[in-house]
Amino acid sequence: MKENTSKNIKENGKLFIDWVEKYFNEIEGYPVLPNIKPGEIKEKLPSKPPQKSESYEQIISDLDEIILPGVTHWNHPKFMAYFNATSSDPGIFAELISAAFNTNGMLWKTNPASAELEEVTLGWLREMLGLSKSFWGIIYDLASTGTMHAIVAARESLEDYSIREKGFGGLQNKPRLRLYTSEQAHSSVEKGAIVAGIGLEGVRKIPVDEYFKMIPIELEKAIAEDKANGWKPFCVVATIGTTSTTSIDPVKEIASICKSENIWLHVDAAHAGVAAVVPEMQYILDGVEEADSFLLNPHKWMFMPIDISVLYTKHKGILKQAFSIIPDYLKTDEDNEVVNYMDYGIQLGRRFRSLKLWFVIRHYGTDGLIEIIREHLRLGKLFSKWIEESPFFELLAPTPLSTICFRGVPKKIQSENELNLFNKTLMNNINATGESYLSHTILNGKFTIRVVISGIRTEEKHVKEVFEVLNNEFIRLQ
Repeated sequence: MKENTSKNIKENGKLFIDWVEKYFNEIEGYPVLPNIKPGEIKEKLPSKPPQKSESYEQIISDLDEIILPGVTHWNHPKFMAYFNATSSDPGIFAELISAAFNTNGMLWKTNPASAELEEVTLGWLREMLGLSKSFWGIIYDLASTGTMHAIVAARESLEDYSIREKGFGGLQNKPRLRLYTSEQAHSSVEKGAIVAGIGLEGVRKIPVDEYFKMIPIELEKAIAEDKANGWKPFCVVATIGTTSTTSIDPVKEIASICKSENIWLHVDAAHAGVAAVVPEMQYILDGVEEADSFLLNPHKWMFMPIDISVLYTKHKGILKQAFSIIPDYLKTDEDNEVVNYMDYGIQLGRRFRSLKLWFVIRHYGTDGLIEIIREHLRLGKLFSKWIEESPFFELLAPTPLSTICFRGVPKKIQSENELNLFNKTLMNNINATGESYLSHTILNGKFTIRVVISGIRTEEKHVKEVFEVLNNEFIRLQ
């Protein structure tokens, strides 16, 4: 079936724009977490593809009847689980334009605008974060990808290993490689180590203090012990904003250790890093200037649709050395004058993700973004204060940003096992109502409820409503 694409978009595009507008206008009326069973969506979908063309009206009807009831609404103002990623109008429009262009920015020549806009917008973001121009940036899809690239770059920096050429099987009489990270670090560090060939045995987790921060002296001890036992320490991954508690590792002290031991330091700030655009929060990046690489996700707290992750490194050449493969059919006359981003990662194909940075930063301005994130931080402190003052709950971790870790403490329950079961039931019951969505972690063996406040549509009234629901359900369960 041949279509007039331009006419199709003009006549039918309004159907989808109207649908999106209606969705956001009505989003608070949807259950945050859908009440469905596994396989329920699949049962409503045909097992075979349609042979004949179907109208957009039919597609939208099924979108409403089949898909929408099975969606977990990350854009909902009371989605406070995980690190919620919410999309803004300019971010959505940028995705639309990116899809319309449908370019592949593997080379400068295959989309000069993509390559040069990426360079410029990452310069903007670097300035907003207060980082020096010694950091060069690249956009990947997700933080897990960025961390993996940083680990491979750290491995490539070992001049006497030649793993890129020989692989680990080609090494003779070389010490095994060791990577260090906090007990509270994200699981992507271990996955990156697997992909880089380091293996899970090559990852050593460093103990944390009572605030869930890596203990530098324990890192020093681990490095000395491993060197004495024939390991080769090559990389440390510190975290600014750990997944469970948003704790901030003492990067400055860790950097000093890495410098003295000639070890690559990567800093994972996937969620928390964006908070540094707020002037009074730039302290969270103390020590990052001494790092070799640094990562953050604009889609987590900068209101862009998933996915966009940014890796900054001081060692652009090493990153290129690790990944660059240039067959004849990808060589161009401009190669010596431009950046071909395909040279700095495993992906050849690259979406036009920098449009999202460009649209969002321009639409809100730095002042607007600062205002929104500052309000989230205020709400986080406010919720934390309510928990501290409540006779029903206790904080289980500090609140450096806007993630609050706590649990209910009924007077009748004394054992930890019973407390864990009570809090798991409390969280599950609240989530089952569809009114809000909370997540959990385990801290020192304690089942911990997490509330994350970073959604662009979340206001103080929503935070109050969640706290009220917590109180009411706590009283009901006692």
